[in-house]
Amino acid sequence: MLTERNRSVLPNTRESVTHKFAITGYEGYLTVGLFDDGRPGEIFIKMSKEGSTLSGLIQGFCRSFSISLQYGLPVEDAVGRFKGMRFEPSGSTTNPRIPHATSILDYIARYLEDEFVTRPQEEAEARRAG
Repeated sequence: MLTERNRSVLPNTRESVTHKFAITGYEGYLTVGLFDDGRPGEIFIKMSKEGSTLSGLIQGFCRSFSISLQYGLPVEDAVGRFKGMRFEPSGSTTNPRIPHATSILDYIARYLEDEFVTRPQEEAEARRAG
């Protein structure tokens, strides 16, 4: 059973990354709040169609995803749960590293993987090589 004391709490003032994205005309902003060590600890998504069912469901996803990270679910595992999900909107994106997404959740998972899993590994390998 999980209790509040198993949950890592983000500092009141924290670093964050904000990323603007679009998937076939649906524009949004992803903000990732970071723990002091640079790990993601919360996510927020602001969609252009505020008040819509899509926006409400996205907010529920953000809360669940954030709580999972705070209870220690590794980003890699969280990403694995949502990467590849298929529903509208899907299609071309504005991100050259992720040119196509099968849903907003797929895009968010792939962005988090690229930013917090793949790139740090690539940077560590480059430091070891050079």
